[in-house]
Amino acid sequence: MSTSSSSEFDLQDLPETPDTTGAYPRLTDDQIMLLSHHGERKRLTKGSALFREGDRNCGLFVVLDGRVRVVDEDAPGGEARVIAVHGRGRFVGDLSMLTGQPVYVTAVAQTDVDVLEISYARLKEAVAQSQALGDLILRAFIIRRNIHADLGVGLRIIGSRYSADTRRLRDFASRNRIPYRWEDLEQDPEAETTLRAFGIPPDQTPVVIWKGRTVLRNPGNTELAEVLGLREDAPHRDAHDILVVGAGPAGLAAAVTAASEGLSTIVLDGIATGGQAGTSSQIENYLGFPAGISGAELADRAVVQARKFGATFTIPGEAQSLGQIDDHFVVGLTDGDQVEAHTVMLATGVSYRRLDIPGMDRLEGSSVYYAATEFEARLCRGDPVVVVGGGNSAGQAALFLARNATEVNLVIRHDDLNRDMSRYLADRVVSAPRVHLWRNCEVCELRGSLRLEEVVVRDLKTDQRRPLPATAFFVLIGSEPHTQWLKGTIALDDRGFVLAGAGSGGTVMFETSSAGVFAAGDVRSGSVKRVASAVGEGAVAVRLVYDYLVSAGRR
Repeated sequence: MSTSSSSEFDLQDLPETPDTTGAYPRLTDDQIMLLSHHGERKRLTKGSALFREGDRNCGLFVVLDGRVRVVDEDAPGGEARVIAVHGRGRFVGDLSMLTGQPVYVTAVAQTDVDVLEISYARLKEAVAQSQALGDLILRAFIIRRNIHADLGVGLRIIGSRYSADTRRLRDFASRNRIPYRWEDLEQDPEAETTLRAFGIPPDQTPVVIWKGRTVLRNPGNTELAEVLGLREDAPHRDAHDILVVGAGPAGLAAAVTAASEGLSTIVLDGIATGGQAGTSSQIENYLGFPAGISGAELADRAVVQARKFGATFTIPGEAQSLGQIDDHFVVGLTDGDQVEAHTVMLATGVSYRRLDIPGMDRLEGSSVYYAATEFEARLCRGDPVVVVGGGNSAGQAALFLARNATEVNLVIRHDDLNRDMSRYLADRVVSAPRVHLWRNCEVCELRGSLRLEEVVVRDLKTDQRRPLPATAFFVLIGSEPHTQWLKGTIALDDRGFVLAGAGSGGTVMFETSSAGVFAAGDVRSGSVKRVASAVGEGAVAVRLVYDYLVSAGRR
């Protein structure tokens, strides 16, 4: 814990921030008593920092007396911005405390305070005794992260909206739920001022600024991830019990199940945890969440759960080869590293297909999206957009984007929206006032010079073409498995999906043609492409992994 004086903050007496969203709940006396058995009580003077932006391995703080303010030290204009003020019974912390990443805000004692500090390790012990307390803290942290994202707290990304690398960095931060502020070189006057202050010419953008002083010039995703602590150091061992390749629902379920069974577990993903499901704005047909849950929240909960049992994550960690040395497997990564394990779980999922149409090559970097998250929704506020696709992901995206866009045009190639979309979702799409459905149509061209201006839609029955105004185009069609790196190593079907079970030569369900390599979720040939199915497959497949390790004398 940092206890240095923070004289640079104006610590005028501010009132406690009201809790209107569930982000700042007040603990009961019983909950504070439970936590007191696992923490250390401390007295801090006014101006002392509980933690600062960039700190790692911070503890949770419960305010027993006095007030603590949470601030963004690198706010627009260069002055610290107050995010929240917490009084007695409130807890101070961030989602990063549960995921092992640096925090993105600073907490300072606004008055002399009494606090209870609970380390992450001891917090795990406390919430194990009270599920309600654990759910309360996790839910609050997730909502706080969304608030921080809306406020632009965290990283600063400065670059042109027409730059493919700017888009890559924004996508990487968004997919990993990293709060950030984007300063557009074309429209934000502060961007030019910042570049001059750091002596950075425009041709060296995009740049990422971390903690107001660390400048990364067009960093790769791996470099950025290392700075942010996304790539965990796994405990040293010759070979892990299980290597999970892919951190979508199937991979996360496998990680939670394997780690809870005591298997040494490491998880790789080339982009972010959550997979394709992590980009879904609202999953309403998943058991146990009657009001629905976003894919990002589902992924964050799963990561915290897996880490609680000891699983480690390497993000990004893109697999490019699968080999075998002696009695275990070796997976080579694109960055030159390799991971060794006695078993491998393939859960790499699928990605949406790219449309090969005029204008795509020119505008894909600036205006074409393959997900509809909070990040994309903010970019489309007040503009018309086009979504192509007839499945649940397309329907969820259309409804979600309609909250901010002036109009959402949803294009499908047939006339029956119920064919590939759940009935409840199709009914909502049809009745949504801002969503216009184009049946029996296809997108045939994108128009615009530097950014998208129009999407041309062709009627498949009449051949009539109609330009639709749009600033963003969302492609949510079909699926292609992430299995190019496996060709020639294990058996694949004619579409590239992994064959498993009796049809592949595997001795048990989910085992591939290579003994000790298993497949679960969307990447498996013949699987049901739904979140619930993927989660079930990931958990069940681990049971077979355990049996394999037993038969090999590893357990």
